[in-house]
Amino acid sequence: MLKSMTDAKVGDDVFGEDPTVNELEAFTAGMFGIEAALFCPSGTMTNQIAINCHTRPGDEVICEKTSHIYQYEGGGIAFNSGCQVKLPEGQRGLLDAAQLKECLNNPDDVHKPISRLLSLENTSNRGGGSCYDLKAIAGIKEFCLSNGLRLHLDGARIWNAMVKNNEDPKEYGRIFDSISVCLSKGLGAPVGSLLLGNKEFIKRARRIRKLLGGGMRQAGFMAAAGLYALQNHIERLRQDHDNASKIARALESKQGFRVLPVETNIIIFETPSYLPAGDFVEKMRNNGILCLSISPGQVRMVTHLDVSEAMTEEVVKTIQGL
Repeated sequence: MLKSMTDAKVGDDVFGEDPTVNELEAFTAGMFGIEAALFCPSGTMTNQIAINCHTRPGDEVICEKTSHIYQYEGGGIAFNSGCQVKLPEGQRGLLDAAQLKECLNNPDDVHKPISRLLSLENTSNRGGGSCYDLKAIAGIKEFCLSNGLRLHLDGARIWNAMVKNNEDPKEYGRIFDSISVCLSKGLGAPVGSLLLGNKEFIKRARRIRKLLGGGMRQAGFMAAAGLYALQNHIERLRQDHDNASKIARALESKQGFRVLPVETNIIIFETPSYLPAGDFVEKMRNNGILCLSISPGQVRMVTHLDVSEAMTEEVVKTIQGL
């Protein structure tokens, strides 16, 4: 990956003249069978650009209550797009078509904002890496088409979902109006995400990227890392899933720990009352293992390409020795 970065041909991406950025955008759009893509510094930016492109100030965005776009993007839906949010509660971060009917506002009621956009997250971060079934997503798409809703996918970890369920990215491209995908995290690139959509959507998105300060010059050095990741690191995500399952089983064997079902590379668990999450994190840190407390009683662990099988075994032994 590093050699790909140092060897990259670069230009000025603000003028659309960086050949490596252009290659990355075309390659990723082609994977999903979508017309165009836009390279951005972060998944937060790609999500926020998508929301801004799909909505007008005063509209309403529907997303599951633990969604990244609501919980972890700094109030950007309000700040950047002037929209409010409706937050149905799903199962481990996942929504279904049946519950969405209650979320819609009557467009003829001037007291209510217009329900304009539905955003799904796959995999769900706070759901412990849970994955949607494509049939469920297809049902949600039918609901959106019937009710004038646009459909966005926060697919920061869509690669994990596709590997876990043996899915074709073009199946997602046929369903969603826009898709955000991340090149870091499990794929291992140092930075970068892409927003996918039709040509007119991406033309609008490019302008919004500029307004948000996301225009980059010789960005091909970073784009080259993303290209390498997409071409070499997707299938190896299965190892991350296996490593996460091993850690989950070790936690489940300890009395008082409650672990969310592990589908991909995220392990979220409740610690027992005698071991607050912060104390667990500190014990792990003292053993050279980094994890994150996400509430007084919950911890999050994530496996990725820098966590080897040998490291995973060390984590398992440390947990067993608590």
